[in-house]
Amino acid sequence: MKAFIEGMPKAELHVHLEGTLEPEHIFALAKRNDIELAYATPEAVTAAYDFHDLPSFLTIYYAAMNVLRKEEDFYELTYQYFEKAAQNNVVYVEPFFDPQGHTSRGVEFETVISGIHRAQIDAEAKLGVESKLIMCFLRDMSAESAMEHLELSLPFKDWIVGVGLDSDERDNPPAKFAEVFAKARGEGFKLTMHCDVNQQNTHDHIRECLDLIEVDRIDHGVNALEDESLLQDIADRGIGLTVCPVSNRFVVQSLTSNEIRTMLDKGIKATVNSDDPAYFRAYMNENFIALTEEGDFSKDELVQLSRNAFDIAWLPEDRRQHYLDQLQAYANT
Repeated sequence: MKAFIEGMPKAELHVHLEGTLEPEHIFALAKRNDIELAYATPEAVTAAYDFHDLPSFLTIYYAAMNVLRKEEDFYELTYQYFEKAAQNNVVYVEPFFDPQGHTSRGVEFETVISGIHRAQIDAEAKLGVESKLIMCFLRDMSAESAMEHLELSLPFKDWIVGVGLDSDERDNPPAKFAEVFAKARGEGFKLTMHCDVNQQNTHDHIRECLDLIEVDRIDHGVNALEDESLLQDIADRGIGLTVCPVSNRFVVQSLTSNEIRTMLDKGIKATVNSDDPAYFRAYMNENFIALTEEGDFSKDELVQLSRNAFDIAWLPEDRRQHYLDQLQAYANT
């Protein structure tokens, strides 16, 4: 089964580029940019990954990204992730980036996106990994800041396929950003939002995503299983859920394998993703393998999870079919 997973063509729809910043790379960038770190070695950084909930994770996460300063830094961050993706036989990616996490430190928006975009071009040419970029707003910052960054993105809109919402969900409901997302929709962007696992008012937030924001998909969204009306609406609208098994384990001490199987049984387009793989120490193959070990998933179920990702990806139909044909050919071997 491990070999089957490793060889299966995959799409990843929920991965934060800043969450792919490996400890060794943190040290290399700190040295290059003359930044003093609080830790003496990469191993000490890894040992500090002692998070048990979203706020404790974000504290470490935002501190680490301080080493990202120049266009070349963002290029390296992105290209190194794509190298990992290629090793995991991920052939298509829609990665997130958090511009406010950088502009708030004095890094220009253009610096960030130019480095990422160059890496996307090179990764497709050299590694065969196709990608489309998603810009996320930080929900614990103001709606005014989100709108400002939406405006900053418009000169680069051909480089961005959609917008999302991440960071600390507490007291930051989707409704806070309704105007921003309405404008983004009008500009032609696809829409997604995080509804993290076991957050306060999670069912209300999922309902706002569906009815107020009218998202195209939901990131995480596992708690929808607890509300039959939410689940039915998600199924009826064909909205996919980008689930992240290994990162879920840090919150609920489970890979949510039972929940993912229930989604499949109910016709929900659940997908498997790595979220912040440098922090949770698991890229796509490790997520699929861990999920299979916990939930005893069959090859057919694994193929369905991968098929769901291509189905809900923001791709032109000819490219979608190209990848689905690849996946089907692999499943038939």
